[in-house]
Amino acid sequence: MLKDFAKLETFLTVVRERSFSKASAKLGISQPAVTQQIKFIEKYLDCKIIERKKNGVILTKEGEDLYRIALRLEKCINNAERDLIKIINKEITFRIGASFTIGNFIIPGKCLNNIKNVIHNDVQIKVEVSEQVIDDILTKQIDLGLIESPIFKDDVIYREWLEDELVIFSNQPLPKTLKPEDLNNYRWICRDEASHTRRMVKEVFEEIGTECKNLDVLYEVDSSATLKAAILKAETNEGEPPVVSFISHVAIADEVENGQLYESRIRGYRIKRKLYIAYSKDRKHDAFIENVVNFLQQNKC
Repeated sequence: MLKDFAKLETFLTVVRERSFSKASAKLGISQPAVTQQIKFIEKYLDCKIIERKKNGVILTKEGEDLYRIALRLEKCINNAERDLIKIINKEITFRIGASFTIGNFIIPGKCLNNIKNVIHNDVQIKVEVSEQVIDDILTKQIDLGLIESPIFKDDVIYREWLEDELVIFSNQPLPKTLKPEDLNNYRWICRDEASHTRRMVKEVFEEIGTECKNLDVLYEVDSSATLKAAILKAETNEGEPPVVSFISHVAIADEVENGQLYESRIRGYRIKRKLYIAYSKDRKHDAFIENVVNFLQQNKC
């Protein structure tokens, strides 16, 4: 069995995710296949290693022993893969597709340089909407996708990465929280209707009984970078209400800290979303992909 580490990888993933279904999604295989591989290990060892409970899974004593052994094997394999990449010394340009918030505000600079050092090759980033990122993965235009909207396709593996939050922001001071009726007191710049941000905001507005058409909307923009620049440069004439919009908290963190921008939230609501790493199932054992994914999940940029 040790010659076939895939089954032990499945075991490690089940333990880490505390769920057969979550392990299935992370590995890009069916849930019955996960169950079958665990049963194979149990038959091989002639003992029970995992017990399924309502709130997850727990390890038996034998399972805990196997987990410690599997962790040591995994570490050795990862070290060997890094050494293999150095031996291969394959010259490539690793292509990353990223949705607007991620591509403009999360991974530029230090993060991209670190990825370059991990794989010892050049890294190229392409910023576009999440749907296009997934299409580019399927057509092999990019190697890896970083998206803020999970457009699920059967041939793509999705790994949860970061948690993001949308906030209301302005270049003028705002209360820490706003009541739904307060939203009508501001001038708005909105994202275009195709954006994931716009769809998320619309869902919250429907819950609180607010409609975009009833707000004082100045205009729409097609990217978070343009939106941020527009709010930073918005006029602050005395007597006129502030210009506001929704954006990722990550995108304005530095400006909020230095007092250039101010953020607020709708009272009783936190608009949170998961950011995902995505790549083709055909490349789930690709050493370059695995090294970049492991770096992103361990370091969070």
